[in-house]
Amino acid sequence: MPSALLLGFDPHAVPGMDGDAMRAVLDKELARFGEHAIDASMTLIAPDESAESRVVAALSERDWDVVVIGGGIRKPEPLLTFFEQVVNLVRQHAPGAAIAFNTGIGDSVEAAMRRL
Repeated sequence: MPSALLLGFDPHAVPGMDGDAMRAVLDKELARFGEHAIDASMTLIAPDESAESRVVAALSERDWDVVVIGGGIRKPEPLLTFFEQVVNLVRQHAPGAAIAFNTGIGDSVEAAMRRL
């Protein structure tokens, strides 16, 4: 069974966001992976000093076939250096994994499947 790791921001760490509602949407998307016979895990991070260690721990957990980096990390221009850091952590700690990007919360499965 192929494996996928989703990396995204913890919605409780984003000011002005309804963290509980967004987490429910994220959990629903994660469940969709099982419907496609993909063993998936999700790691949610805050854009702070804890991010690197959490990302490295998740990447080192197993050999991933694909890592999906969410739009919250990738899209905001002020977070460009943070996004670069995450991409380089994937390259360093999961060198065998493909890297995929979703366009929003609802198409992470499709993003992963493009690279599996």
